[in-house]
Amino acid sequence: MKVLWAPWRMEYILSDQKGGDCIFCPGDNRDGDEARLILYVGNLTMVMMNRYPYNNGHLLVAPVRHVPGLEFLSEEETIDLMKMVRVSIAALRKIMAPEGFNVGLNLGAVAGAGVEEHMHFHIVPRWNGDTNCMTVLGDVRVIPQHIKETYAKLLPCF
Repeated sequence: MKVLWAPWRMEYILSDQKGGDCIFCPGDNRDGDEARLILYVGNLTMVMMNRYPYNNGHLLVAPVRHVPGLEFLSEEETIDLMKMVRVSIAALRKIMAPEGFNVGLNLGAVAGAGVEEHMHFHIVPRWNGDTNCMTVLGDVRVIPQHIKETYAKLLPCF
């Protein structure tokens, strides 16, 4: 059996034990946005890149307010959230030219929510053939572009 070492994953694995601030609560200081991969923070919604993406360009769109589900959003927040999903898809189309998208919302731990206390949409760009034997056989994802390079390309769209 071959072993693929990914020591950078340990930070993610142990992060639940550290406690700390919610990754989706942007706060008022914008100085750390690049390090946190935050592309946009508005009055009601925010967009950030997924640090552990399913595919290159995987974005997360969340309300600024810390709420666990859709039923807690105001009408204005709901509309703004969907507009930012639309803006995010347009930005990914312009910069990365994907052939399709997976757009989803995981509500609750049993539904796959990694951060269930702050709801967020996943937007995953897809290309024909983007799943390969590494994912199927090795449970490993191959991301073809460094996350910081993707961030730099997407940032001007927001």
